[in-house]
Amino acid sequence: MPNRRDPTTAARSAGHTIHRLPKGLEGSRTQPDGSPTQPEGSPSGLHALPWELPRVFLGLDGERATPDGAATWILPVPYEATTSWGSGTRLGPRAIIDASRYIELYDHELGRDPSLGGVYTFPALELAHGDASRAMTELDDAFGRVLDAAAGRRVIMIGGEHSVSAPAVLAHADRSHDRLTVLQLDAHLDLRESLDGSPFSHACAMGRVIDRVDLVTVGARGISGEEWEVASARGNVTVITGEELADGAGSNGRGDAWLDRALDALGDPVYITFDVDFFDPSVMPSTGTPEPGGGTWRQATALLRRVFAERRVVGADVVELAPVPGLAAPDFTAAKLIYKMIGYWSG
Repeated sequence: MPNRRDPTTAARSAGHTIHRLPKGLEGSRTQPDGSPTQPEGSPSGLHALPWELPRVFLGLDGERATPDGAATWILPVPYEATTSWGSGTRLGPRAIIDASRYIELYDHELGRDPSLGGVYTFPALELAHGDASRAMTELDDAFGRVLDAAAGRRVIMIGGEHSVSAPAVLAHADRSHDRLTVLQLDAHLDLRESLDGSPFSHACAMGRVIDRVDLVTVGARGISGEEWEVASARGNVTVITGEELADGAGSNGRGDAWLDRALDALGDPVYITFDVDFFDPSVMPSTGTPEPGGGTWRQATALLRRVFAERRVVGADVVELAPVPGLAAPDFTAAKLIYKMIGYWSG
């Protein structure tokens, strides 16, 4: 595992991390070599112990992991209340953050280390349990405050179930002078008015925002009749199905026909919501509603790279990872996906 300590720090110690020891054991002064001086009466050498890397995205430390020193802010929202089949999305953010500490920071595709721009990780938002309406109201308020405080920094939210995306999308729409386009990579359209009696279901995430934004969905293949009717009737919805990704070339004989169609449908600015069930289950089995026939890693990164290069992306989220004990690859895939977003976004 790469050493994620800030290379400018003098030692691996609590005095140089985002962690703090209990009150009364914190050193406020430093010795000539940069190590903290112990407060009078505290155990000698406690700060100099080799404490673990902080549980933050990429395991970064030092100034580049602080709110002021980071160009990217990560907001974990481990909310789960309406999953339809498999559960466990509440565990997704933690699993992604843990896996992210093993990512190689140098990106050979980009020829640079995107982490040098800094990444700050918020504590997880704990939303109300048992009351989806209240939970979404809490997230409306919290995400808006985070976005205002970000002051132009990149904010990436990690869910949790897909319902958390709606408040984030609406917060960006409220702050945009131009009409927002949502790029949704997803096996489902999520355009239902309600599911199981709740308009706040994960299956309704895009249904809650469709009157305020344009929508381009890529990879859909689990679609209800109700959703297909809504998508077909609206002029502000574009659907690129999983079959279209698989067919590849299309009528013009080019393998990137679907990619061109997606870019052509996108306005500016763009918010990206990435439900990991976009991927084929062979790539991403750890999700609540896996659908066969999904996208590949190369298709996902090809689309994202072009979108970040050709459009003004204002926000993003990655949702619906439901970790499976003993199966680490999907957690790492989701973490690498977020790091790729950071790299493309900061280019």
